[in-house]
Amino acid sequence: MASKFVLASQSPYKRQLLSRLVRDFATDPSGVDESPLAGENPREQAVRLAEAKAREMAPRHAGAWVIGADQLAELDGLAVGKQPTIAQARSMLLSLSGRALNFHTAVCVLDPEGEARSHTDLTVARFRTLDPALVERYLALDAPYDCTAAFRAEGAGPLLLEALETADPTAIVGLPLIWLASVLPLDAS
Repeated sequence: MASKFVLASQSPYKRQLLSRLVRDFATDPSGVDESPLAGENPREQAVRLAEAKAREMAPRHAGAWVIGADQLAELDGLAVGKQPTIAQARSMLLSLSGRALNFHTAVCVLDPEGEARSHTDLTVARFRTLDPALVERYLALDAPYDCTAAFRAEGAGPLLLEALETADPTAIVGLPLIWLASVLPLDAS
């Protein structure tokens, strides 16, 4: 029997979050090109990609609720991506010292008839003054090289913060569950 819910992602973080709401769901990662479009800001890009991921998967999962999500960080109006090496992560984190980083987490849910419902959550991470020793400690604890801006709030990330401002604490991890719980038919899951 096909799953009633499909997550258009291979992210272990998104899978773990969705499992808090739904016991049985399938994952099917999309192959959407995540390159930004000309003139597109990070929030617009996250919204576009969340919907594109859901729409790409919907034809393969007829009758299912398909969930697409994307997250981009924004610093000085520019998108910040993953920092796959220790040198890149170190440089990124030191550049965030005393600054705020915006995380745009977008989600698009397609119901079985293909009707879209979308939501975007803004999380503002306010970093304390960071010194190299603190950054090295954090990198040793978390190894956040698969995370946007080399920051993992659900890990040791609070070491680096003065504040984390959000309407939904799960959004920073990649999937805003408060909104998602309001649109999915969870009584039948």
